[in-house]
Amino acid sequence: MSRIFGIALLLLGIYFLGQNIIFASHYYPYGWRNIPAAGSVLAIMVGIICLLFFPRQTGSFGWILLGFAVVLVFLSGGVILKPTTLWQFFVAFVALSSGFQLLTQGRLRF
Repeated sequence: MSRIFGIALLLLGIYFLGQNIIFASHYYPYGWRNIPAAGSVLAIMVGIICLLFFPRQTGSFGWILLGFAVVLVFLSGGVILKPTTLWQFFVAFVALSSGFQLLTQGRLRF
């Protein structure tokens, strides 16, 4: 039961953090400006495939691709970060960390 509660807390933390992040898509008349956005989508897809289907052979390569995809998302200008309050960040951080502990260890350690 604690693992289900941990998943719920993780999703709640992601929800609170995700309220202030907007992913926008832009139409560019020139093709070269859209390369980071397309590259980020491809890197995310290949990274997730590496992590899910070949974790022993290409696990570290999958994490590298996911990190590269995050960098490309910010380079493409498609991410808008709205200001957040300290209270929202605190609630999201507590929910994420306690949900992760419940999911991995089955209990909370203070």
